[in-house]
Formats: sequence, C-alpha cells, structure tokens
Amino acid sequence: MPIYVIDKPITLHILTQLRDKNTDQINFRKNLVRLGRIIGYEIANTLDYDIVEVETPLGIRTKGINITDLNNIVIINILRAAVPFVEGLLKAFPAARQGVVGASRAEVEYDSIPKEMSITIYYKKIPKIKSQKDNVIIADPMIATASTMLKVLSEIVNESPKKIYIASVIVSEYGVSRILSKYPFVNIFTVSVDPELNNKAFILPGLGDAGDRAFG
Repeated sequence: MPIYVIDKPITLHILTQLRDKNTDQINFRKNLVRLGRIIGYEIANTLDYDIVEVETPLGIRTKGINITDLNNIVIINILRAAVPFVEGLLKAFPAARQGVVGASRAEVEYDSIPKEMSITIYYKKIPKIKSQKDNVIIADPMIATASTMLKVLSEIVNESPKKIYIASVIVSEYGVSRILSKYPFVNIFTVSVDPELNNKAFILPGLGDAGDRAFG
C-alpha cells in the first residue's frame, strides 16, 4: 500500500515528546515544525528528478540530481493544527504554493466508536492546481476517522494533480483503511499508525487534541 511510516529514531523521539502530556505549548509547536520538515524531505525523495551535469569551482564536470518537481508543489493546510506542521513542510518546499481549508467537527461523545464524523468546511482557499503537473500535499497532523481528509480529497482528485500526498503525524488504522479503500493512489506519509479510536473519535494512544495543545 502507498503508506510510508517514518519510524526512525529521531522521528520517534520527537513523537514521544508530542505524546507526553507534560510537553508545553511552545515545545509542542516546535516539535510539529520539526516533524513537518522531516516528512517534507521524505516526500521530496519520491518526486521526479533528472540527472544533470554541473561544473565544480575546480573545473571538473560531475553528474548530480535536479528534483524537477520541487517547483510544482501545492501544500494544503487543514486549519488549525496543521499551521506549525506546514511551517516545517515549507522548509523542505520553500517554493510551494499554499491553500487553506478551515474545517471543524462536532465534539460529541458517542455510545460507541464512530465510523464517521460530521464535518463543517467553514473556509476554503486553494490555488489553481495544474493538471498532471502539480504535486499536492494535504497536511493534517491527526487523521482519526478520515472524515475531514475524505472531504478535501474529493475536491483535489477532481483537479487531476500529478500526485497526491497526505502528510500527517499520527493516523489511525481505520482512517488509513478508509482513505486507501476509496483513493488507493494517494501516498500517505506519517510517523505512526495508531490502532484505536475512542467514542469521541480521538486516536489512541494518540496525543490529545493537536490544535488545543499547539495553540492553548
């Protein structure tokens, strides 16, 4: 399946700090930035590139790589938790065009684990996506039931981008299953796939509400 779990010691070190309830607001945001940058570089490793030849200051010709798609990136920021996460992605893709989607879900405690959440899209501004040329990265640190992500994907897919990536910190097994069953061509980059949801649709073990912890 097109899912990339970046479970290296440094990413797990940062994730452990994010999971820790004692991590304060400032360090929580900083760690989201750090993971955004790392995941951005991991995504960059999958982009198309050309073999090029350059001349060094010593007059020697040598071959190298030019990642041609670095200039064909659109990052979609799902507010609000993704703001510091996208800050990190932009360090990997400084030339990226940006879009934002403001989404909220009803904070309800259900009798059982919900399979879908009621999502309200209250704001949306997405730049023009060039068909079969732009690579779109949708950033959301936490993907639980994937209800928000599926709403965003339904619009992005219609624009026929070259590739679609999801950048996240933690996704649930259920969320991954929902996304890939409908859009098997989407590439998901995450640090952890957590096994469970509770009856409020929070990921377990998770890290709590990323937006609240990042912005108080």
